[in-house]
Amino acid sequence: MVRAASERKVKNLIVMDVKGVSSFSDYIIIMSGTSDRQVIRSAEHIKETLSKEKIYPLGIEGMREGHWVLMDYGDVIAHLFLEDTRLFYDLEGLWPDVPVHRYNEEGKEV
Repeated sequence: MVRAASERKVKNLIVMDVKGVSSFSDYIIIMSGTSDRQVIRSAEHIKETLSKEKIYPLGIEGMREGHWVLMDYGDVIAHLFLEDTRLFYDLEGLWPDVPVHRYNEEGKEV
């Protein structure tokens, strides 16, 4: 998923390891787009890329508006935000003590 997101040049991509502190997921991926169009296109690209690997979402919400797209893959949940929306909801603040992996636009961990 990180690779597919990086192919669309998302910003501020992080992977939070919430195993043991979240009852609904093991990993939460959070990333930002610069426009609603980029958020939607990035979500579509992630879905298509993972589908080719026979990995299918349990659900996707927010594709119409593009301010916040949630992609539920069971043990992994991805949130694609417009930056202002991401700052407003501050999902990172819900789990301040979990391990966080940060990635640059090329998909390399920093």
